[in-house]
Amino acid sequence: MEPHVAAVEDACARAGDTLELFGMLSDRLRKVVPFDGAAWFGVDPSVILPTAPVRIENIEAGHCESYWEREATVEDTLLYRDLARAASPAASLYQATDDRPARSARYREFLAPQSYGDEVRAALKTGGSTWGVVDIFREQGRASFTTAEVSFLAAIGPVIASALRSFATATMAAPPASLDAPGTALFDGPACGLLSLDEQAERWFTELAGESWHTIPLSMTAVYAVVARAQAVAEGRERGPAAVRLRAASGRWLSVHASALRNPRGGSGPIAVTIEPAKSAQIAPIIVEAYCLTPREQQITQAVARGLSNQEIAAEMFLSSYTVRDHLKAIFSKVGVGSRGELVAKLFADHYGPVLHAPGAAVHADI
Repeated sequence: MEPHVAAVEDACARAGDTLELFGMLSDRLRKVVPFDGAAWFGVDPSVILPTAPVRIENIEAGHCESYWEREATVEDTLLYRDLARAASPAASLYQATDDRPARSARYREFLAPQSYGDEVRAALKTGGSTWGVVDIFREQGRASFTTAEVSFLAAIGPVIASALRSFATATMAAPPASLDAPGTALFDGPACGLLSLDEQAERWFTELAGESWHTIPLSMTAVYAVVARAQAVAEGRERGPAAVRLRAASGRWLSVHASALRNPRGGSGPIAVTIEPAKSAQIAPIIVEAYCLTPREQQITQAVARGLSNQEIAAEMFLSSYTVRDHLKAIFSKVGVGSRGELVAKLFADHYGPVLHAPGAAVHADI
C-alpha cells in the first residue's frame, strides 16, 4: 500500500486548492478502493458542517438537496459527527449494520433509490480536528468494501486533513475597504426551501456559489446544511450553533448563521439565515488552529493581538519572560513570520475582509 499512500501524499502536495485536491484524490483513491459514486466536503472543524468547495460524483438530481438535511435531522448510523469522535474515523455501512444496510435510513432513502449498496464514510482528521469528510459508494451487486479498504481510507485521512487545513491559511490579495451589509433570507423549515431574501443575501449567495446559485442546490450545500442544523436544534435533536465559517469562490471569508423562528402564538415559523463577511474574531480560531498552535501558543498569540508586551504576558499567565520569548519563537516559526506585527497581520488582517474577485461556483459535479 505504500505506493498508494505516496500517491495521495503527492496529490496533497501538488494541489493548488481544495477543489483540485478532491479531483486528484478521487482519481488516486479509485485505483485502490474502487467506487462508483462519491461526495467530498471540506468542513468547519468547530461544527462539522460543510464549507465550499464541494465535489460530487454520480449522485442523482434531487438527492443532493437532502444530503445534509438528513445528516442533521435523521438519527442514523455513521453520521459524520459520530465518526469525528470515534476511535476509527472511517467505517463501512455493511460492517456497521452487520450486513443489514436497510436498518439505515440513509440506505433506504438515499443509497438504494440510486442503486447503490455499500458505502464507506470517513472523517478526515488531524490533530484531533476534522477538516473534511468523504462518502464513497458502490453499486448494488458489487462486493462490499473490505476491512483493508476501510483501513486504507482511515490511514490516509490525516494526510488529506493536513492539506485541507493548509488551504485555510492561504491568504488573498489585500482587499479594498467595504461597507457590505449582512443579507437575510427565509427558508421553509421542514423542506429547506427558499421563501424570500433581500438584495444583500442574493449578492452573498452569488459570491458564494456563482450566478446560478438559485438553480444549482449543490452550490449552496453549506447554506442548506446550516438551515437543516437550525431545524434540528429547534426540534431538540441537536444543540447549537447553527452557523458555519466558509470561504466563498471569491476567496472572502463569510459567516452563515441560521435560527428557527416562531409565530406570536408559539407555533413554528420559517428559518432565518443571516450571511455576511466573517469578522476577524470569527476567522481567527480556524486560522490559529490551521497553523497547529498549541493551547498555550494560542493564548500568547491572542495576548500579542491585544498588544501586550512579553512582560505583561508573563505576568498574566504566570510564566517567565524567557518562557514567553521561547513560545513566541515557536509561534513565529510555525506561522512563518519574524515579528509581532507580521504575526498579527498573518493571522488576522491577511484573512479578514472582502476580496472582490469575479464570483464563480467553487463546486464540481460528475453526474
